[in-house]
Amino acid sequence: MEKRNVIIVTDGDEVARNAVEIATTNIGGRCISVSAGNPTQLAGFEIVEQVLKAAHDPVVVMFDDNGNSNEGRGEKALKSLASYPQINILGAIAVASGTKTQLGLEVDFSIDRNGRKVSSGVDKRGFQTSNNQVFGDTTTILRQLDIPVVVGLGDPGKMDGLDDPLKGAPITTKALSEVIRNQNNA
Repeated sequence: MEKRNVIIVTDGDEVARNAVEIATTNIGGRCISVSAGNPTQLAGFEIVEQVLKAAHDPVVVMFDDNGNSNEGRGEKALKSLASYPQINILGAIAVASGTKTQLGLEVDFSIDRNGRKVSSGVDKRGFQTSNNQVFGDTTTILRQLDIPVVVGLGDPGKMDGLDDPLKGAPITTKALSEVIRNQNNA
């Protein structure tokens, strides 16, 4: 079976889901909307089943731990998905949250609240931070996985209205586009 190309987004609340759905349409991908939830409700194998049924790639999947700084439901499902040989993870959007994990996640770059690609991390509101780390409740697991590119992002669909789904979720769209661009340049 041919591998399916997947982009991970580490957020899944209602607003994030709306933004990710719109952004995925904007890049010509397929969003697994049932993967959303706060926290993630589906197990990894259930998400894999949905990915394999998707009409085409890239397939965007959401994972959320609902503020759990330990390995929560979202991280467990993500770890499971990443273990399947039919899944090829193109990249991950590491979403900053108000949760401070013990260690931040080092990102390759971020998309700030104004849609600019920056070499640092960002906070929940999309402001650049002083280092290249993102702190989020569902990001810790990304350190354990072999992911080609990790893009930092503020809260999808929010960032003080700059990523509003009614405006086409431009910041989330840019982050997903950068994952695709990275794959095309690899």
